[in-house]
Amino acid sequence: MNLPYSEELNINYLGRLFDNTSECYKFFWFKAIVKKVIDDQLDISYDELVDEMIVDAFYMVSEFYLNLGPNDTLEKIVHRIREINSELKPNSKKRDIYEFLKQTEDKQVLKLKKTLTLNVPYRLQAPFFPDMKGDAWKNGQTKLIERINNYNHLIYYFDSLAGLKTIIHVQEDWARYIKNNQEIIQGWLEYNMIIYLQKRNPSVPGISDKLYPPMERKLQKIKKFWDMILAFNPVKDIYSEKALTEKNISIDHFVPWSYVAHDEMWNLNPTFKEINSSKSNNLPDWDIYFKRLADQEFYVYQMIWKYDQIHYAFEKCSREYINNDDVRFKLYRDGLNQNEFSNELESILLPVYQSAKNCGF
Repeated sequence: MNLPYSEELNINYLGRLFDNTSECYKFFWFKAIVKKVIDDQLDISYDELVDEMIVDAFYMVSEFYLNLGPNDTLEKIVHRIREINSELKPNSKKRDIYEFLKQTEDKQVLKLKKTLTLNVPYRLQAPFFPDMKGDAWKNGQTKLIERINNYNHLIYYFDSLAGLKTIIHVQEDWARYIKNNQEIIQGWLEYNMIIYLQKRNPSVPGISDKLYPPMERKLQKIKKFWDMILAFNPVKDIYSEKALTEKNISIDHFVPWSYVAHDEMWNLNPTFKEINSSKSNNLPDWDIYFKRLADQEFYVYQMIWKYDQIHYAFEKCSREYINNDDVRFKLYRDGLNQNEFSNELESILLPVYQSAKNCGF
């Protein structure tokens, strides 16, 4: 992906920021700088940038269970925050996480925040000073700052070292370039982050949907479909085994959306709102709940082929919520008995379930 050309700036160096990326920190550090620049802030403290990094990583780690890297400090901070503050949930608002970071006096969190500033502020701009090699990087942060500040046309420069209060100054020409090309730069950054994260999480689907806080799922059409089913006959909730009514149902992802990152119909079932809320992104026990799910889904399958009204509603719904023709044929073709249907559903759902379980869900 090419970045926009500039006659004033060395875009080739900018395009090489992530050439040597064995850890995730460069992505999060630069993303934090871009966000601040877009908000017209050019003098930024280490503390502010590290807080941005933590907030960005919070959802990836706590909600989506992504692996950011071996022995990753950002992961450690997120886990520590969840450990000491039970009020912060995986889907908490950004403002609540920021507020916690501003107020916390937890020694471990503060120590880990400082750890994040040991290398990435200096290493990010390495393409801009190719003559710095080997031991030149090992002379301590103060000497690094002094040496780096002597180079021309960098994205940012440093105040004297003051721990997390150290200030970087983003240059105005680079700030203009970033603001004028912000959509392309953000797309380029996301593209590189996705490549990195996919390598670290090879069995995880939907990485591109897991770079940001979880959004509310738009499942109104599925809910209307289930409302129609319930209007014909009651259906039991698979978790409580109580009869559902169309007045109080919520659509649940059997394997959590936080893993699958899709709304495929074969992974959706109605439940009570309070149960869906308490289930959160936990995996249900396969040995207990799969048979109940299969029975519920087979009942709906029978209704689809018995009533024209439900068949029409299913066809309309399936255009959006069944996106694989092979799955559609295996699971929703006419003429299946209950055992055949259950086996087909298991062949589709079990590998996804097992993969999610292997990822820590």
